[in-house]
Amino acid sequence: MIRTALVGFVSTLLIAIAGLVFPSTASAASLVEVTNFGTNPGGMRMHVYVPDSRPPNPAIVVAMHGCGGSGPGFYSSSEFASLADQRGFIVIYPSAQQQAGFGKCFDTWSAAAKKRGGGSDPVSIVSMVNYAAQTYGGDLNRVFATGSSSGGMMTNHMLALYPDVFKAGAAFMGVPFNCFANAADFPPPGSKCTNGTMNRSPQEWGDAVRQAFPGYTGPRPRMQLWHGTADTLVPYSLLQEEIEQWTNVFGLSQTPTYTDTPQPNWKRSRYADPAGTVQVEAYSIQGAGHSLPSGGMAGYAVAFFGLGTQ
Repeated sequence: MIRTALVGFVSTLLIAIAGLVFPSTASAASLVEVTNFGTNPGGMRMHVYVPDSRPPNPAIVVAMHGCGGSGPGFYSSSEFASLADQRGFIVIYPSAQQQAGFGKCFDTWSAAAKKRGGGSDPVSIVSMVNYAAQTYGGDLNRVFATGSSSGGMMTNHMLALYPDVFKAGAAFMGVPFNCFANAADFPPPGSKCTNGTMNRSPQEWGDAVRQAFPGYTGPRPRMQLWHGTADTLVPYSLLQEEIEQWTNVFGLSQTPTYTDTPQPNWKRSRYADPAGTVQVEAYSIQGAGHSLPSGGMAGYAVAFFGLGTQ
């Protein structure tokens, strides 16, 4: 009887130990808010996701939400954090605080925001990048920007203003840099930028980028662009304007080097330089409305950044 009781006790103890040991071995990173990250003229909030498994100097991806959203919301609704776990990069999720007709949006319209070092959200975002580099050992030679809608607009914006900070970008449903003339021209859909009639020449678009950082002669960040053909909030026609802007910045032809269909209903156009490097890449998503990125698209974005393969 004593033996039977002892066996039962040992069995119960082993089960209890198993229940304690296995959960304790599972460790998962979490989204953390940073309240004092440096100069913050935009009054923005910063959240950061730092995966448990990462190299000594991980890349940094700035992932930006759409109007009315938030950093934590984009963290939950996009695939960038799960990709960070797989590929070992840091993700910064800024939260815009500028109030517009669709809620809080990233400032891509004010005079301050269009000037390098001029203030507003762009300066705050660069502060976040520097904080991530200093605090988590992030690699300042591998900093990338991506975002949806307002965040896609800010992606174009940051690559124009800070080509020395960002190495590439992936803009979902964005607009070209300097598309919004002023604060009165925002937000969509009633603005001159997004009313469906915007049509500047490639030279005009390219000049806008070059004038954002006069005298800059260094390398330009590569750009990936995404838009749904059925988007009525930020018209699909603006994808062509973005293509014209960035191909002009790189001195490339408006004709794609080649096109393909990596997924059903996806048309990808690539614009390569004479060395064969794809500097601009554009995705037309047939039938998609104002709803990007959808499943799998974030993987193509980070692959474009050079953070693993798709």
